Amino acid sequence: MTTEGIEAMYLETRNWGKAAKFFQALGYELEFATDHNSGMLRNGDGPYLFIAEVPENREPRTQIVFKVPDADAFRAGEIVEVVTPFEETHYGTREMTVRDPDGRTWTLSAPKAV
Repeated sequence: MTTEGIEAMYLETRNWGKAAKFFQALGYELEFATDHNSGMLRNGDGPYLFIAEVPENREPRTQIVFKVPDADAFRAGEIVEVVTPFEETHYGTREMTVRDPDGRTWTLSAPKAV
C-alpha cells in the first residue's frame, strides 16, 4: 500500500491570528479554531492547513502530511528511511516520520487503529 497524496500542510507561526487572516485572504475558510492559538483552514477539496502558534524563540516549521488509509497495511519502499514508525497521536491519528534521500523528513498520517 502507498500513500494517497498530500492530505495537509502543518504550519507553525509566531502569530496565529495574522497567519489565519493571511490564508483567509488567499481563499481558505476557517473550519475550526482551538483555545490554544491553533486551528484548521480549508480551501475546496485540496489539502487542509493546520496552523499552530509557537513561542517567539522557536523557528516556525512547515510540515507536509501524506495520507495513508491503513497504517497496518502500509509498507515503506527500500528507498524510504523510516525515522519513527506509526505512533498514535493525541489528536486521533497514527503518524510515521520518513526521510527522503536529501535528508528532509515527511509525515505519513493514518486513521487511528480500530
